[in-house]
Amino acid sequence: MSLPEPVHSVLRTAWRDGEATRGTRAIPEETPIALSYNRTAYAVMLATPADLEDFAVGFSLTEGIVQSAAEIEELEIVAGESGIELRMWLAAEKADAMTLRQRRLAGPSGCGLCGLESLADAVRPPPKVVLGSRFAPAAVHAAMAALSPAQKLNQQTRAVHAAAFWHPQRGLVALREDVGRHNALDKLAGALARDGTTAADGLLLLSSRISVELVQKAAMLGAPVVVAVSAPTALAVRLADEAGITLIGIARGDGFEVFTSPERIVSQQVQHVA
Repeated sequence: MSLPEPVHSVLRTAWRDGEATRGTRAIPEETPIALSYNRTAYAVMLATPADLEDFAVGFSLTEGIVQSAAEIEELEIVAGESGIELRMWLAAEKADAMTLRQRRLAGPSGCGLCGLESLADAVRPPPKVVLGSRFAPAAVHAAMAALSPAQKLNQQTRAVHAAAFWHPQRGLVALREDVGRHNALDKLAGALARDGTTAADGLLLLSSRISVELVQKAAMLGAPVVVAVSAPTALAVRLADEAGITLIGIARGDGFEVFTSPERIVSQQVQHVA
């Protein structure tokens, strides 16, 4: 069975100025995607059926199931009647460790933490992020200016989130989109890992508000700076402060707001690696 297309065209009636016009609109697909390890079910997420190899690898990394993409010995994508399964095989010792922190969840596209068996897992302590590079405000503006034009799926549908990585020398390195903001970040994490790119020397960009699970995933990636178009939640700010992440929100053309670790944003760009 073939994979569903990430975008569908549907009939719709549009009302403008009191008049109805029939036509079509492109909308994103939302598909149940099961992730399993060594034939053991781990999670089911609702996601856009695109960049699924990146999704499998990135989810495994940001959830702490593996420390590197190389630890996934085999990956198979299987389409079925009711959804898609991402079947992964790990070394036996990794699979055993995974079962100690089993998360069986049915994650709606708007929530990356739904269905957790333990409340402690929802706000688990994040790893500390090293100082990394410092950036001038102009770099933050340049990075965010590159985000929207690269969101091809959103240009078609106006209904998906994006996560991207920007590097001062390379520009926009990678961007992934999904109906779920946490899925988009997982896909980006997988893309960076498969390319051998680390998040330590650039900016992690988000098209959404900054929720706690995005901060947790950014910390797992070692991303020192997270920039988003919307504001963070209070819990996201507390967790970013604990992780040592520079959290930037309300990043628009006229400026941005820094909520934690402001020392990485300087008036003149100075490269510094801890």
